[in-house]
Amino acid sequence: MVEFRTFEAPAGERLDVAIAVALELSRTYAKELVTEGYVQIDGRPVGKAAIKLAGSEIVSVTVPPPRPLRVEPEDIELRILYQDDDLAAIDKPPNLTAHPTATIRSSTVVNALLGQMQLSKEKQFDPNAEDYRPGIVHRLDRDTSGVMVIAKHDSAHRHLANSFKRHLTEKEYLAIAAGTLTSDTVVEAPIGRHPVNRKTMTIGGTKPKSASTTFRIIDRLRGFTLVKARPLTGRTHQIRVHLAHLGAPILGDTVYGRSSSAIGRQALHAYRLTLPHPRDNLAVSFLAEVPEDIIEAWIKLGGVWPPKGDQTL
Repeated sequence: MVEFRTFEAPAGERLDVAIAVALELSRTYAKELVTEGYVQIDGRPVGKAAIKLAGSEIVSVTVPPPRPLRVEPEDIELRILYQDDDLAAIDKPPNLTAHPTATIRSSTVVNALLGQMQLSKEKQFDPNAEDYRPGIVHRLDRDTSGVMVIAKHDSAHRHLANSFKRHLTEKEYLAIAAGTLTSDTVVEAPIGRHPVNRKTMTIGGTKPKSASTTFRIIDRLRGFTLVKARPLTGRTHQIRVHLAHLGAPILGDTVYGRSSSAIGRQALHAYRLTLPHPRDNLAVSFLAEVPEDIIEAWIKLGGVWPPKGDQTL
């Protein structure tokens, strides 16, 4: 049952803190309610949890029905590319979130993995915790497919997380851009949170951080470009934002571009991931084959597969 609550704003308080206190919720959950569009101030939607309240406003919160709190194993098909005692590499399908949150407790990579293998408990070890992410050292967007690496124990988790933090990993993505790129290029443009739509990122924005992506053209069609992208930094939505910045957003990306009849999600795939193995620090590389929906989209647009610029795909 959906619950609708209103209260008078306390002067000088942050919005998420005020909601947490008034509704007896955790601050993490209160923040998610704001960013996911469940909160209004004086009848107007608001998406920024950190705004300070003047004390004269009426805050309205729609609290969605409670979801199961404990994260349970689920029978979700998940292709395992490789595994040993320290890590596993998976081919994440689209339409699957990486890990549970306060409002998402099922149908995640973690739910799928729990019944298949032992995962590290680094940082978050309680299945009842709101932000429960055993084994997860990096993420892919919900509708991005491809290689994810999973830690099986805590020392592997720390090693892998440190490798990502120090940019010791090499990530290669394949994308169909809805636009024409004329040459290989490197985009160096800082990315920050959008000041109005807090769910999205933008060039500049709030608290921007440096971001660099190299793009190599694989093939071109009229109005479309097949590219390999290598992000040299790991900002949220980095490839999507940088391609949109070039005037060629990813095909099917409804956030930074528009939907497409050729594909039902953003045409972005994490093709290859190379990193130092936590056991001996030697480089290991994992590859996830290009999924059928991206191949079919390229053919629908008039292309051929394998593409002319890379017959190994």
